[in-house]
Amino acid sequence: MAEAHQAVAFQFTVTPDGVDFRLSREALRHIYLSGINSWKKRLIRIKNGILRGVYPGSPTSWLVVVMATVGSNYCKVDISMGLVHCIQRCLPTRYGSYGTPQTETLLSMVIFSTGVWATGIFLFRQTLKLLLSYHGWMFEMHSKTSHATKIWAICVRLLSSRRPMLYSFQTSLPKLPVPSVPATIHRYLDSVRPLLDDEAYFRMESLAKEFQDKIAPRLQKYLVLKSWWATNYVSDWWEEYVYLRGRSPIMVDSNYYAMDFVLIKNTSQQAARLGNTVHAMIMYRRKLDREEIKPVMALGMVPMCSYQMERMFNTTRIPGKETDLLQHLSESRHVAVYHKGRFFKVWLYEGSCLLKPRDLEMQFQRILDDTSPPQPGEEKLAALTAGGRVEWAEARQKFFSSGKNKMSLDTIERAAFFVALDEDSHCYNPDDEASLSLYGKSLLHGNCYNRWFDKSFTLISCKNGQLGLNTEHSWADAPIIGHLWEFVLATDTFHLGYTETGHCVGEPNTKLPPPQRMQWDIPEQCQTAIENSYQVAKALADDVELYCFQFLPFGKGLIKKCRTSPDAFVQIALQLAHFRDKGKFCLTYEASMTRMFREGRTETVRSCTSESTAFVRAMMTGSHKEQDLQDLFRKASEKHQNMYRLAMTGAGIDRHLFCLYIVSKYLGVRSPFLDEVLSEPWSLSTSQIPQFQICMFDPKQYPNHLGAGGGFGPVADHGYGVSYMIAGENTMFFHVSSKLSSSETNALRFGNHIRQALLDIADLFKISKTDS
Repeated sequence: MAEAHQAVAFQFTVTPDGVDFRLSREALRHIYLSGINSWKKRLIRIKNGILRGVYPGSPTSWLVVVMATVGSNYCKVDISMGLVHCIQRCLPTRYGSYGTPQTETLLSMVIFSTGVWATGIFLFRQTLKLLLSYHGWMFEMHSKTSHATKIWAICVRLLSSRRPMLYSFQTSLPKLPVPSVPATIHRYLDSVRPLLDDEAYFRMESLAKEFQDKIAPRLQKYLVLKSWWATNYVSDWWEEYVYLRGRSPIMVDSNYYAMDFVLIKNTSQQAARLGNTVHAMIMYRRKLDREEIKPVMALGMVPMCSYQMERMFNTTRIPGKETDLLQHLSESRHVAVYHKGRFFKVWLYEGSCLLKPRDLEMQFQRILDDTSPPQPGEEKLAALTAGGRVEWAEARQKFFSSGKNKMSLDTIERAAFFVALDEDSHCYNPDDEASLSLYGKSLLHGNCYNRWFDKSFTLISCKNGQLGLNTEHSWADAPIIGHLWEFVLATDTFHLGYTETGHCVGEPNTKLPPPQRMQWDIPEQCQTAIENSYQVAKALADDVELYCFQFLPFGKGLIKKCRTSPDAFVQIALQLAHFRDKGKFCLTYEASMTRMFREGRTETVRSCTSESTAFVRAMMTGSHKEQDLQDLFRKASEKHQNMYRLAMTGAGIDRHLFCLYIVSKYLGVRSPFLDEVLSEPWSLSTSQIPQFQICMFDPKQYPNHLGAGGGFGPVADHGYGVSYMIAGENTMFFHVSSKLSSSETNALRFGNHIRQALLDIADLFKISKTDS
């Protein structure tokens, strides 16, 4: 048994002569090396903290300033204009003399130089923050850039040109501004106008006016006060009330998934693929800890906030009866692995050295070859993380707060991440359209007990070597895990590689102790709780209809021929498809990011506009001239792009109203307007999946190295969830979800409407693949 090989630092036996201790040199060596490694990480964090704290300054620049001051004094030039002499007179003398007058002068010059250096850093940061608060560049056409924007771009490039670390720009990012109440109300009413008849709209207008005049001013004052005090007036409340306080299952309803490369295959060896991938993930974590990852930059010069990356690894969502909490550890040296109903602990290091891919492959293969059966209650244990949060919190407190259950649960929750070794094979076969959907459903929920849905992410390995991720949503949004995933897939393919037989490169260290089997003592009452959670999760998973497909006729290359953004093109096509599917328009959610602000996360773009509905109605009547339809489309596209820019620059609608609602609850103030706004269902929830955030290979040279993006479950009972990835110049991937229990929705039907809507709009502009 694997657990028989667990290492111990010492053994002892009681003899008539006393207690006989026998120390294990190998175990003590590992403890010693682990301690050395921990101290190295602490020193690196201290060094990075200093370098980050003085960015764009550096010890070298400080030395240059000191040398310039000393050199000028040597040349009898006082560049301090008498400040050095003032500092010298103010030096305390009660602790004794500082030595010669020359020593006192030198110390005074060092103090003066440090002050000048620190002042320069402060002025730099404030100047950069002021420059980054300007967003006029987003609202200008590329061919019509103003002189002010050109000067701004030059200044930003100059101030952000020095090689930054991951968090170097954090203190230079502006705070998310609080929009004015009248502006938010105006934009809200404009967004619901196409969805309401005259009577309903006038009613909503009167509710909004009453709110704006009577209740909102008081709520707004508290919100403005919070924006002055807090780093971000939205993010902490968004994390707590939207994610952590939710009591329904997070499987399907909150977690989302990401797919592997689907048009190429590196190896069919399950253990080998995991060996490379896990090694690449820990390489990424090491870069993250050392802040060696470059911050994401819009246009190559505007930094995005990186704070969400801090909790990517070593993080678990802990269930609570009223609210969950996120547990983040500074370090973890193992991963938790699930295979055939058993849980294992796999060490990632030998002493202070990260295991090589071939060693990790050997460890995972040992798990695959292990034939030991699950312990009673062990097989479906992870179903607790898939069911209701209250039930999981109660079971955790009652059955996992002591003994071996607590130790094993701690092993999972303190792991760097979770690994699921699946027994099924999945891949994308272009000749079998259902294959991509089956692959997506496996990643979204599996069999409801082979994913640990509370971990920051679960790495899923199919039997044929295909991979995927299931990601918990509260700690970060999709672009963050996408950044990791791009690094891992590129590192696996272009840097680590495989042998001709599909194994990891190198020779394994067979002396490594095998993975440790986790031990459980699960009573029948707990097994009943596990089974109840499983039934809840299974009913939820069985109700999900997922339709994933690759759209081959064209990609963003041909969309640009319409002189519009690819995102606006797809969003308008979704409106046309939805109207054809249901015969009506609906409240539509598109996620945009606010990471140009410190600790920014997302904002909502309300994609169903008066302009887009006018275009859709014109398309449906079939009596409009082609030129008129093109004009209507361009108006809808311009409106969508403008709303997207407003959302990105802090002038959105929904986060402001959400925070006003939270303040009203704290103050015990009831607002019929806010109650109605916050209860409106998002019948169409959409999101574009980012790609190529890291340039580790040329997509033109390797056009088939494409992931298929990822997806999420439906947000509303009678609605659709749609994620899409505009994958390069010539193709797109779509993930459409709905509930089988709804008589109004059908994911396959809606997917076909999306496909046809894209073709119809392309035909309107006479574009096709032959044009390229």
